Amino acid sequence: MDLQQQKVHIEKAQNFMRQYRDPESRELKKLSANQFMDVWSHYDRDGNGYIEGTELDGFLKEFVSSANATDLGPESLTDEMLVELKSCFMEAYDDNQDGKIDIRELAQLLPMEENFLLLFRFDNPLESSVEFMKIWREYDSDNSGYIEADELKNFLRDLLKEAKKINDVSEDKLIEYTDTMLRVFDANKDGRLQLSEMAKLLPVKENFLCRQVFKEGRIDEEGAARLTKDDIEKVFSLYDRDNNGSIENEELRGFLKDLLELVKKDYDAQDLIEFEETILRGVGYDKEGKISRKELTMILLALAKQPPEDEQ
Repeated sequence: MDLQQQKVHIEKAQNFMRQYRDPESRELKKLSANQFMDVWSHYDRDGNGYIEGTELDGFLKEFVSSANATDLGPESLTDEMLVELKSCFMEAYDDNQDGKIDIRELAQLLPMEENFLLLFRFDNPLESSVEFMKIWREYDSDNSGYIEADELKNFLRDLLKEAKKINDVSEDKLIEYTDTMLRVFDANKDGRLQLSEMAKLLPVKENFLCRQVFKEGRIDEEGAARLTKDDIEKVFSLYDRDNNGSIENEELRGFLKDLLELVKKDYDAQDLIEFEETILRGVGYDKEGKISRKELTMILLALAKQPPEDEQ
């Protein structure tokens, strides 16, 4: 390794973000899909899908100090400055206010190839998990219960077509995007996306079932957070997308996916099947695999730890 290579190597070791800034203007360069993945992997050291704690401190220190024209190290940022910086930074970029940075939040912070950024669907989240399950069924073309690399590539290609950008993306670039999205969202590193991993790539506006009223131990004695008929009606209409008076097929899968997310962080298609059998056996549903408004009410009341209406 010659002196120039050594200098570059040492500089990268001192501050990983410096290599992505223009040496003159100090502005961040546009990152390719692979470069974005390199940044993510560098700071998410434990691979848990978040930049948090000391990882977040390290990222913020290097992100800020890399903007200096001189080679100031991250240590030049005092603890007091870091606290203030973190507060401002998290207010601007921590969209879900969980105190850590996830992959989508980092994607909004760093300048990236426009076409790659489109795949994160910031401006177009799904209305509900019903739409998610319809997409899942469409792209899990072999019904394996997973979205494999080729299926993911087809999904990304269609997203770019929808955005009228597919002509700007070569087949090699599409393969790069597919590989990067797999590396980002394939948490268990099995080379494919299970349900819970695809759900992070394809977010839903809101899981209504995550609201306070459904959280165990959050119902006070005065019933301030009790489930109301209006709540139940909203949930029913959210999943009964065709307004035929019952929740069935992808509507049912979407509802069960949202329920499953309350109790299990990582889940796959088999978990959903088993969960469906357990839940539906509990309410004595009809053999056609549909949930009526009354059966939904029973499930939601049980979830909210409330007795049936006729016992209240």
